Amino acid sequence: MPGINAPFGPDRDIRDDFRAQIREFLGTRRARVTPEQAGLPLYGGERRRVTGLRREEVALLAGISSEYYTRLERGNATGVSESVIDGIAQALQLDEAERIHLNDLLHGAGTTRPPRRRPAQQRIRPAVQRVLDSMTGTPAFILNGRGDILAANHLGRALFTPVYADPARPPNNARFIFLNAHATEFFRDWDQVAGDAVAMLRAEAGRDLYDRRLTDLIGELSTRSEEFRHRWAAHNVRMHTTGVKLLHHPVVGDLDLPFETFPVGGAPSQFLLTYTAEPSSPSQDALNLLDSWAATSDEIERSTPADDSEPAD
Repeated sequence: MPGINAPFGPDRDIRDDFRAQIREFLGTRRARVTPEQAGLPLYGGERRRVTGLRREEVALLAGISSEYYTRLERGNATGVSESVIDGIAQALQLDEAERIHLNDLLHGAGTTRPPRRRPAQQRIRPAVQRVLDSMTGTPAFILNGRGDILAANHLGRALFTPVYADPARPPNNARFIFLNAHATEFFRDWDQVAGDAVAMLRAEAGRDLYDRRLTDLIGELSTRSEEFRHRWAAHNVRMHTTGVKLLHHPVVGDLDLPFETFPVGGAPSQFLLTYTAEPSSPSQDALNLLDSWAATSDEIERSTPADDSEPAD
């Protein structure tokens, strides 16, 4: 696939990757909108080579010239006004997440940035960790846009035991979803979870394609997972801030857990993820059991003396 999955050489202009993403994103959005959906007339006997909108039809609906839209779809994003973006978003029937993603891509393609550098490890403020630890009875995590689990409370680590079993640190949701054989068992709604994970990575790539860890992760997933490659090519983006996660924990069984996400103040790339259960529900009983199991496991680990003896000859 072009763009972000191509190797990054020292002389590569990363704006080329933004331009490729603009071309592919707008192309996939055009393909899904039919003339009938856009309110355009169809003439009898007209033969169309495309199932969706033509470039000139998008330009007509957006109120811009066909030549200008064609240049824009090819990645010439210098000086694009908000009114033009709004017109294209309306013509292509973009939702809020897609509108934001398009704006991010256009901004990235039209901005001169220094070469990408591997960012410093993200830190969790002590006050944020104290908030996590104070949330007893509620699994809670701090994640970033790549899906790295940067911190968790006691019950959160217990809930995501299969994810933490991966020795790579920090644990990463997308890597677990696509590269771990146990993911389809742990996530009972795996198909939905996989789509959401790819959509979040797409949105994050639009915000900051200069993040080397992000491009390394996408490259790894693209190389090792055909399922990821297929979903990545769809260019879907999505806001995924609330919902219900269907899990199967290896110790306590099935849980249906509503979740909410909240931005972390002072850390724009981090967010708080919390899971709760309906009161007096089987899922609440399972969470209570999980809490007890985790506490017992921790107590056993603390009480087991380390074996510092020399090996026998």
